[in-house]
Amino acid sequence: MRRGGGGIPLVDRVRAGAPAESCPARHCWVAGAADDRGVKRPGLLVEWRRTDAGDWEGRVVYAAELRPGEWSLVEEWLSSGLLTPR
Repeated sequence: MRRGGGGIPLVDRVRAGAPAESCPARHCWVAGAADDRGVKRPGLLVEWRRTDAGDWEGRVVYAAELRPGEWSLVEEWLSSGLLTPR
């Protein structure tokens, strides 16, 4: 078996070249998805913003079945109350 990196584990080699800040995108669960099936959809939270009213919204990307049997990628701003980490 051939090992690269002089015996340094892959995770340490990758981490060594990573920027100091971690990626801002986070996994989340989206309630009230566009397909309105009553289930939470897995999503990617990519940005936060504060509304004029002082509430928080998250920009999320997730898949939803917008037409029977056809899934589409949805990107939208949603109230923080519709987003959960689990």
